Amino acid sequence: MRVFLTGGTGYIGRATVSALVRHGHTVEALARSDRAVQTVSALGATPVVGGLGDLSVLNASTARAEAVVHLAQAESGAEDLAAATAMQDGIGTGTYVHTGGSWVYGDTNGVADETAPWNPPALVAWRKPVEDAVLERAQQGGRPVIVQPGLLYGGENRLIDIYYTAPGKEAGIIPYIGDGANRWALVHIDDIAELYVAALKAKPGSVYVGVGGANPTAKDCALAIAHSVGLDGKVASISLEQARKQMGPIADAFALDQQFTPARAEAELGWTPAHTDPLPLLAGG
Repeated sequence: MRVFLTGGTGYIGRATVSALVRHGHTVEALARSDRAVQTVSALGATPVVGGLGDLSVLNASTARAEAVVHLAQAESGAEDLAAATAMQDGIGTGTYVHTGGSWVYGDTNGVADETAPWNPPALVAWRKPVEDAVLERAQQGGRPVIVQPGLLYGGENRLIDIYYTAPGKEAGIIPYIGDGANRWALVHIDDIAELYVAALKAKPGSVYVGVGGANPTAKDCALAIAHSVGLDGKVASISLEQARKQMGPIADAFALDQQFTPARAEAELGWTPAHTDPLPLLAGG
């Protein structure tokens, strides 16, 4: 298929471009700088110069594609919705895959799936009206699909980046929030890239939580990360207020207790996560 993609130079984007190309798709990727042009070209995609606010570029690029994968992070809900609208207008009856996130469900109180009610922290509350508008296109002949990745790991491990700059770094410890018993719904970067490829064949209006099936505790993740940076066993509890001061609003997302199953994507798309035990990879850095 001819696929247009935004966010091709990002953490998920680079993996997804590579996966699309590997599966034989032809990819055009939005690139807003010379460096971005070089990056997406090296991955095997054809760069389209422009940014997420260049709505005419988005519309024209999607009009010549057969599918769209929207991965770029918008500055606001309004920007994301404007970009999504321009791209859905352009792609028409082609598949439009939009990126959400599992944090929108809040605490899950056990293992949940895509039918769970939304209870988002403030950081991601803006996603609800955007995703509702995206899915409404299914009633107008469009083919919207939403992928909601869990907490990502692998490759450039963002968990290490965030946690090693959290309170306690100066003391040589890796922190966790509260008692650390809250669970994280993790997914490997290579697996989520494969889910985006699989989502190109999804039915209109489909929503998939992208998780690997393992939901380790935040404390266990902190212990693994401590090992990866040479601080074996040196973890400590911090309060949510401490975490907010250091991390900002994302602290409330990391404090969520979430468990999800990938069963829907497995049943409907044949997507099976290859990485189901994140702790050894986290410990390896």
